[in-house]
Amino acid sequence: MNFLFHMLLSGDDDQLLIGNFMGDFVKGSLRDRFPPRIRQGVQLHRRIDSFAEQHRLFRQSRYSLSPQYGLYRGIMVDLFYDYFLVNSWSAWTDEPFGAFLVRTRTVIEGNQQTLPPELQPLLAVIFNELLPSYGTREGIGRAFARMSRRIARPNPLAGCEIELSLHHATLQQDFQAFTPDLFSFVDQQLRSMRD
Repeated sequence: MNFLFHMLLSGDDDQLLIGNFMGDFVKGSLRDRFPPRIRQGVQLHRRIDSFAEQHRLFRQSRYSLSPQYGLYRGIMVDLFYDYFLVNSWSAWTDEPFGAFLVRTRTVIEGNQQTLPPELQPLLAVIFNELLPSYGTREGIGRAFARMSRRIARPNPLAGCEIELSLHHATLQQDFQAFTPDLFSFVDQQLRSMRD
């Protein structure tokens, strides 16, 4: 999953949010690298990604996209699901989207020194440009173009938002069926972390 889903699935737990937000930037064993609740956030991030990759509906979404995108189809579905999340936001949380972005940005920037060094300079881009634009196809397109430039080897990500237009109904249907399963899974994970 992409940033926005991970952030929402952290609920109102600030430490869990920090760990879940930075999960893609933390590799290897966690041991005592972070405070316990941040460590649990990173673990939750990894479990969410694993759950999504193995879920029938997420895979169905991935394989509905053109084979020309190969392994990048998973990245594409991550971002497409964030697009659908923004566009159905009130179905998943009572907190308005704008207020959510302000709250989470305040928490994350207030703990910037805890974040991996390579993530720290990206915060302004993430909160000023990327997340606020995820509700539009143009915004998703800009995110893919940016991602494409950050990958060293040639890749097909720039312009791949066309797949969202081509498969919108199918992807949206998969998203709507997948998301309740994801929330249930995270709820179980959070209960087991508390026990």
